[in-house]
Amino acid sequence: MLKKLLIANRGEIAVRVIRTARALGYRTVAVYSEADAKSLHVELADEAVCIGPAQVSASYLNAEAILEAAKTTGVDCVHPGYGFLSENSAFAEACKARGLTFVGPPSGAIELMGSKRRSKIAMQEAGVPVVPGYEGNNASDDELMAAAGDIGYPLMIKASAGGGGRGMRLVASEADLLDNIQRARSEAKQAFGDDELILEKAVIEPRHVEIQVFADRHGNAVYLGERDCSVQRRHQKVVEEAPSPFVTPELRAAMGEAAVQAAKACGYEGAGTVEFLVDKDRNFYFLEMNTRLQVEHPVTELITGQDLVAWQLTVAEGQPLPLAQDQIELNGHAIEVRLYAEDPAHGFTPQTGPLLAFEPAMAEGLRFDSGVRSGDTITPHYDPMLAKVIAWGQTRDEARRRLVRALEDTTVFGVTTNRYFLSRIIADDTFGAGEATTAFLQQAFADDPSLKPATPGIREMAVAACLLDHGEQGQRSWSNAPATMTPILLEHDGQPFQLLVGRRDSGLNVTLGEDQHSLNVTSLENGRACFIDTGVRQTCQYHREGDSLYFQLDGQAWQVRDITHQPAAGGTGSGSGKIQASMDGAIVDILVQPDQPVQQGDTVLILEAMKMEHPVKADRDGTVREVLVSKGDQVKRSQLLAEISDNTSVEQEADA
Repeated sequence: MLKKLLIANRGEIAVRVIRTARALGYRTVAVYSEADAKSLHVELADEAVCIGPAQVSASYLNAEAILEAAKTTGVDCVHPGYGFLSENSAFAEACKARGLTFVGPPSGAIELMGSKRRSKIAMQEAGVPVVPGYEGNNASDDELMAAAGDIGYPLMIKASAGGGGRGMRLVASEADLLDNIQRARSEAKQAFGDDELILEKAVIEPRHVEIQVFADRHGNAVYLGERDCSVQRRHQKVVEEAPSPFVTPELRAAMGEAAVQAAKACGYEGAGTVEFLVDKDRNFYFLEMNTRLQVEHPVTELITGQDLVAWQLTVAEGQPLPLAQDQIELNGHAIEVRLYAEDPAHGFTPQTGPLLAFEPAMAEGLRFDSGVRSGDTITPHYDPMLAKVIAWGQTRDEARRRLVRALEDTTVFGVTTNRYFLSRIIADDTFGAGEATTAFLQQAFADDPSLKPATPGIREMAVAACLLDHGEQGQRSWSNAPATMTPILLEHDGQPFQLLVGRRDSGLNVTLGEDQHSLNVTSLENGRACFIDTGVRQTCQYHREGDSLYFQLDGQAWQVRDITHQPAAGGTGSGSGKIQASMDGAIVDILVQPDQPVQQGDTVLILEAMKMEHPVKADRDGTVREVLVSKGDQVKRSQLLAEISDNTSVEQEADA
């Protein structure tokens, strides 16, 4: 009997595992970096051990530090979560060598399925359908070029050791092949330490459908339905649902049996996910197998009524699977989205900073898996996911409706999120009809309002003025005299808005240009405002932080600053030539040097943050005056990185 579990991970998955483990009577141990000392998973665990500084290579990827923490605390089993060391066969083997039970598959299965080339060969031998392509031992540029001619175009280049879209390229013609091979190889080497590539015939606009499998040490293996993960951005999943609106019962059975066959072929144990591409004619092809618990496992839990972490622990103890295949039933529909601290209107730039308020909207049929709370700080060191928001319903439309409402009613202040973007996807007609493929966001959603900077109108500014007028403690800030029209200046996203406010009956009258709007705030309590707008009682969430006001209205979040009494700011914005860091991160490349001419939009340097590279571009035509950072430097948000002089000032300096 296993008694004490160490969770070798952080964030929401560590919280998720701790809660199930404690419910089953396990004592739990958390590991944490110095940056995570006050995190929720540390607070929830019975014991916690610091394993190093913020950098993942020195903490959550430091297998020896984690194993030493296991020894110090006397645990008998280790759950790896997902990401980090979860699919590291050497770590699984090291746990075994230390007498620890690894809550996952055998190291041999992890190693086999960690290679796209070897796993594809194994699946072919097991009779599992695979995408036609090339996965030979010789993966030189010349050999891949020759193989591509036999496969035909379009085709996909993939990193054999990769995932998450890194080292992946879609190639439409032979003219583009060599350059993409070299770029994919470089990406793969940098991301995975392995530049081996494979080629696959491109399945155009497919569905991405995966099967949840489980196997035990007694030869039993089952599948627990499918999940549709077709809505993706840059090969990263955005929405996951179960069951798939595209999969028929017959296709589910065929894919499920193939997935079980795949698991048995590699001697699998525990939770695994076999991912398939499904074309428009419902032909399916093996893509890869993830040898861990998936991020999207909650949708499977909600439609099956099973706790998959509990199943993992059951299998790890050597017990048989809790259910046989004919005992597994699917009930209703579940949809999950990943709520991120990122800005969709500015290229999905990751956001960092204090999480001033975070209040999930709890109601029937909703589930939030999160590792953060109000008051936490979103740092550049880790993935910026705030929560997984999951809705269940008897029907797909019921689940959709609940999920949209949950996103609209969830309060997040302090960092920009993709909340509005997600709600727009779920409410979209194409998604609602079950017709979203992997090309959906790129083709049918590219011009959605959630992907563009939003400008507040007179109604939003009237709400802001009313909330600011009441002050932080309810006192009036301006327009105390009934007949007075007081000018105020608010700022949104760097843009000033000149308003006139004054009393009108029992409310506040706000003028913006030629537009007028009247509101009456009736109550302010616990971050929730109630107001009367054109005779209709409405509510909104809000938060005051110094001169900044955050509020949510009709599903959108707004932040304005009261700059009425502040002096005009200096010119460091767009077109200033002062190139600043948009977030905390590290400089991984510098593409310019002093005295070099540049044009607006040219990439000046590359900033890496939250496991992604972000190009920093020139905001004007001109000449590089100075580069203030070096490759490898850690920089802070808004730090000045480089300066660009306009050509006129350069010529004047030369004349002088």
